[in-house]
Amino acid sequence: MAQSYFVIGTDTNVGKTYVASALVKYFAAQGLKAIGMKPVASGCELNEKNELINEDVTALISASNISADLDLINPYRFAPAIAPHIAAEQAGVQIDLNVIQQAYEQLISLADVVVVEGAGGFSVPLNKTQTLADLAVLLNIPMILVVGIRLGCINHALLTVEAIQARGLKLAGWIANEIEPNFAMFDENLNSLQQRIAAPCLSVVRWQGQLDIRHLTT
Repeated sequence: MAQSYFVIGTDTNVGKTYVASALVKYFAAQGLKAIGMKPVASGCELNEKNELINEDVTALISASNISADLDLINPYRFAPAIAPHIAAEQAGVQIDLNVIQQAYEQLISLADVVVVEGAGGFSVPLNKTQTLADLAVLLNIPMILVVGIRLGCINHALLTVEAIQARGLKLAGWIANEIEPNFAMFDENLNSLQQRIAAPCLSVVRWQGQLDIRHLTT
């Protein structure tokens, strides 16, 4: 039976793409057909095929061991590197969660594992009334939270965990990612999070280190 995971972050620039790509490679190494998906991406540029694409999507495609149309992997693409709903408004586009769901369902019919990467944090707006959290509820797949370890991360992580649980979603686990090389209180913050988040810590990634997945199966 196919399995999927939704990778979200406590904020932007906390390592979601790195983690999502590593997860795709992890499942591919187990002999599974694995593919990454990024429903909404901003900061895109034209490639040689005259398609808008950004580095996150390129990384997910490179990690995947099966191929699919770009419109399925990344249904909504925008050039400005700004919040998705603002980029969509500027482009005169309405982000439709049903379009994303249909693309996801086509991917899951092709793969054993689909790793979906979010944009920004859990509550980032996608249109005038809906957020990434609404997309998570619609897809209803296990969540993996990437916590960027820096000042304020405990509050951001616990609020996100609370928001996930309030929507009845499953938190499959979380990953601690050291995103500031000189952050002095890494171990103390990590211990505080481990004490307060019931879901398993799947990996601890030190500065520019490797992702070593634990406790995660399809």
